[in-house]
Amino acid sequence: MEIGIFSVSDITTDPTTGHTPTENERIKASVAIAKKVEEIGMDVYAIGEHHNRPFFSSSPSTTLAYIAAQTERITLSTSTTLITTNDPVKIAEDFAMLQHLADGRVDLIMGRGNTAPVYPWFGKNIQDGIELAVENYSLLRRLWDEDTVNWSGKYRTPLQNFTSTPRPLDGVAPFVWHGSIRSPQIAELAAYYGDGFFANNIFWPKEHYQQLIGLYRERYEHYGHGKADQAIVGLGGQFFMRKNSQDAVKEFRPYFDNAPVYGHGPSLEDFTSQTPLTVGSPQEVIEKTLTFREHFGDYQRQLFLVDHAGLPLKTVLEQLDLFGDEVLPVLRKEYAALKPAHVPDAPTHASRVAAALAARVDSVVETTGRDA
Repeated sequence: MEIGIFSVSDITTDPTTGHTPTENERIKASVAIAKKVEEIGMDVYAIGEHHNRPFFSSSPSTTLAYIAAQTERITLSTSTTLITTNDPVKIAEDFAMLQHLADGRVDLIMGRGNTAPVYPWFGKNIQDGIELAVENYSLLRRLWDEDTVNWSGKYRTPLQNFTSTPRPLDGVAPFVWHGSIRSPQIAELAAYYGDGFFANNIFWPKEHYQQLIGLYRERYEHYGHGKADQAIVGLGGQFFMRKNSQDAVKEFRPYFDNAPVYGHGPSLEDFTSQTPLTVGSPQEVIEKTLTFREHFGDYQRQLFLVDHAGLPLKTVLEQLDLFGDEVLPVLRKEYAALKPAHVPDAPTHASRVAAALAARVDSVVETTGRDA
């Protein structure tokens, strides 16, 4: 099980102090958080893509490249790469480049985003969102998998004898997760290609995500990639901890009550009872996180949202230290004990290079056998 942090990159006023961080402060904070993720022994740092206020992360590949230079072990990912409004050629080039710089420690979560105006800003129509996702991803796969591409489609100018550079590291493209909170078509897309499916698992009750993940698992098996319980699933989640549960609730309440997404809506108590948000002690975080496996089956990646709603960097880093000391070792032990042997680990660059090599060897053996 990979365990890490993902960020939506919001810039939000701290309701307890009135301080609104600058873009520079939040950008630099994202780097500090990623370095802390590595320091405490977590596996993944992911950051989203937005092109509007109150968010700062318009160029995740730039941010992740900077982080790659200051880390050695963690996987660097996006919590959303906009497959609908980005040019697939640019995605192919940017993330192959990042893959080389980070020695393979790179993957992506593809998504359509949740901001409608981004479509016309990039010359697209939101009504075409699903078709754009399907066509653009089909082209992206070819750009990574084929040295020379001849292609024509509905939403982009044709390509003739085009080679995307640099080529993927070791001939193996970054692993792709497809993220969705509402679209069964995206679960179908992930299953068709044998890619991962990431359910953000933050705002809605478990039943909603159970439907999407269940569809993805069923179609993954249908397309012959493995059994349904071997499909590659990632989940989000969020927490706020203090040693004492009451202290956590008291400290986090003003942030929750004023957060841009869920502030001024359900009470903190209602929200924590109906969604994966945990506000309490480390033991409560452990207990609730372990229920995710009961709801969704064995899965490969668990990411948590911690730097949002105006929480100051100091507080976020304290959360991570507490998580590393008291939560992470327990989750690792429990997940390892519970995982059946036939359920795969999360894909890594090394494991995918080995699988590609094995497939080539098998192909040669089969060809040699036929020709003998």
